[in-house]
Amino acid sequence: MFLSFRPEIGSTGNSMASPANTFLFEPANLVAIVTLSRGRCGLSKGVTWYLLSMAVADLLVVIFNVIPKVIYYYYKPPLCNIINTMSYVSVASSVWLTVAFTFDRTVAICFQRLKTRYCTEKGAAIIIAVVSVLSLFTNIPWYFTYMTYICWVSLGFINSLMWQAFDWGHRVLTPVVPFVLILLLNVVTIRHILMASAARRRLRGQRNGEEKDDQEMKNRRRSIILLFTLSASFILLWMTHVVILAVEYITMQYFEMTPSYVVAQKVGVMLQSFSSCTNMFIYAITQRKFREEMKNVVKYPFRAILSFCRR
Repeated sequence: MFLSFRPEIGSTGNSMASPANTFLFEPANLVAIVTLSRGRCGLSKGVTWYLLSMAVADLLVVIFNVIPKVIYYYYKPPLCNIINTMSYVSVASSVWLTVAFTFDRTVAICFQRLKTRYCTEKGAAIIIAVVSVLSLFTNIPWYFTYMTYICWVSLGFINSLMWQAFDWGHRVLTPVVPFVLILLLNVVTIRHILMASAARRRLRGQRNGEEKDDQEMKNRRRSIILLFTLSASFILLWMTHVVILAVEYITMQYFEMTPSYVVAQKVGVMLQSFSSCTNMFIYAITQRKFREEMKNVVKYPFRAILSFCRR
């Protein structure tokens, strides 16, 4: 059975991360966390919980996946084992929370009867907790893949059929399955929206003296735009990495030394790393109230300093 050999920390291979990129990722996620935690963005509590958990997961990806690759050679066992494991945990959490949020919005838009029971604050908290716990326990085996004296994948992992099966299963579950699920959920959502919009236009066309503007559709549009933008960002930024994995496992070949493969792999990892900081900018572009709250959060330290200096 084919197994790609990647001794670097984390699940994404060689990284193109740099200190500059790292300093971009962290403030973006921190600002998103603080802004969302204030609960003043005009979003439902369930949606806020999902977005907040995704921001926290993305921050953990930066802490355990991006930063360690910048200073990787300074780590020794067992610290590298812990960082490596938490890197897989944080990436899995980030990816599957995106799937959970997409499913929640699909239910809210397409299945009105199920919406009242599923799309609630309590339901969101339960799903987030389940995803986080499963992400932790399913990635604990990665702790034992490194040698006890150096930060290098052990020969037992490379040669063991059991570990090869685990590695294959992991790469299918993260990110291939989420990638496909998000595509399918968005297809279902788009199909429902097109059918519902056509039916609503026909119904409104039969009424006389009604306003041209449909306030209900306007209210739903904000949520739909947010869902599609987050999904499109995830799909585009993960696509290169997913294609590389598909080529590796379908052809049963490994092109580590091929220049074109190395470039493609590094580009894929760079794009995947950027996915850890794009959500805040998506919120800012698509959500007016989030922009207003974000401005208040950014201005608050400067206002506090000015207030202190005037005393």
